[in-house]
Amino acid sequence: MRAADRHDVIVVGARIAGAATAMLLARQGVRVLVVDRVSFPSDTISSHQLQVPGVARLRQWGLLGRLTAAGTPPVRQVRLDVGDGLVLDGQFPAYGGADTLLSPRRTLLDSVLVDAAREAGAEVRENFRVTQLTTAGDRVTGLRGSARGGPAVTETASLVIGADGKRSLVAGAARARRYRERPVRSFASYSYWAGVPVSGGELYQRPGRAVAVFPTNDDLTMVYVAARMTEFALARADLEGHYLRALDLCGDLGERVRSGSRAERIRTTPDQPNAFRWPYGPGWALVGDAGVVMDSVSAQGMTSALRDADYLSAAVIAGLGGRRPLDAALRDHHSRRDRAIRGMYDFTLRLAALGPVTSRERRFLAAVTADQHETDRFLGAFAGIVPPEQYFTLGAAVRILGPRISRDRTAALARSSERALARAKVSAR
Repeated sequence: MRAADRHDVIVVGARIAGAATAMLLARQGVRVLVVDRVSFPSDTISSHQLQVPGVARLRQWGLLGRLTAAGTPPVRQVRLDVGDGLVLDGQFPAYGGADTLLSPRRTLLDSVLVDAAREAGAEVRENFRVTQLTTAGDRVTGLRGSARGGPAVTETASLVIGADGKRSLVAGAARARRYRERPVRSFASYSYWAGVPVSGGELYQRPGRAVAVFPTNDDLTMVYVAARMTEFALARADLEGHYLRALDLCGDLGERVRSGSRAERIRTTPDQPNAFRWPYGPGWALVGDAGVVMDSVSAQGMTSALRDADYLSAAVIAGLGGRRPLDAALRDHHSRRDRAIRGMYDFTLRLAALGPVTSRERRFLAAVTADQHETDRFLGAFAGIVPPEQYFTLGAAVRILGPRISRDRTAALARSSERALARAKVSAR
């Protein structure tokens, strides 16, 4: 560490991944500066869902009570309708002391994490725009930027962490290499509705469509629609009509939504890239969407951001604390991050294809619905409680479908079932 450094770590971006990373580092005595170009509370495009493992982390960090005290409804019961009368209705298995999903507004969740970072001792600068990274040779040494209306300043640190999202300035300046990149597969639209009460979560899968309905703050209901990217050029001429027509395919959902009132505008985004970035280099690291970004259809973004913050902060503390070289700690974090997210990333790509359910896949789903315990495990795989690469296997197909099905037929069903089950996941992040 350079003697002139005022900070051990600078975090660029103070939303979920950045604020959580700053909080965890500061709680261990690391001198942290976290900056963001906006002030909080502030809204942003979001897939909304905090999966059960993410809820468990907030509980572990002592922050869950702040969300529940603000009226964020917990969801235990989820109903998944894949069409033609086939419905899975179950509850999430418990994970880390939590058994509920939350769909908080980002104006609330981001502010809770920013406040927690401040309380832990991190310096938080809002309305601060970073213009460039500073370097010495090939090593990042800090950044240059300014508060709104203020003079440009330079800040230095042993490590600069990019938590600035899928269009990360830090990743671009560090020339972080992309890999496992795949084309955009879907676009998403969502809004908030008053007077559309729900008793739990509702998920619908229809050919070319995925729909999710979950309660959120202020007695509102978040209603999300995903559609194939190939339709976007046509849909953008009437995005509201496209959105409502998708709801009309889902039983009485369209009627229920129209009987309420839309509280805010419909938000639509085709900006759903799928890619990994190399997450570290000399003097820099990436966390959250800056490091791995994927389609919102699997609703994993917020949960992945919290896990990534947890893993990265542990590596940084080990490196800065002298227990091992920082570069070695970040290298191990890279491997750990990729192992943790690879299965869900591949699963998400299959979900985002939004293909039809075949007859073989339907038989598999029917077998799942016949066993409540299996239905709950199935939902747990979607939530990341059970890693999907461990659940959607030939062994699971044999166990669920029964020993009387031939091995060859079971293998074919397992392969097709994995695709169907992936496409059936329709919740938002």
